[in-house]
Amino acid sequence: MASSLIVASAQWRKSSYSNDNGDCVEVAAGDAGILPVRDSKMPAGEVIAFSVPAWSAFLSRLRES
Repeated sequence: MASSLIVASAQWRKSSYSNDNGDCVEVAAGDAGILPVRDSKMPAGEVIAFSVPAWSAFLSRLRES
């Protein structure tokens, strides 16, 4: 989980491709190459911290699907 410092100071954003159904994730710039990700429907919920290379690999696989 991302540290509370990262989450407290994060400026969250979601893709411009998102729709109004709420099935989205939000990302924020993190510290030291960490990218916090959360469910847009539950902003006070859990945050998953990805390394930047792991997030890039995840997005690449999604685009291939």
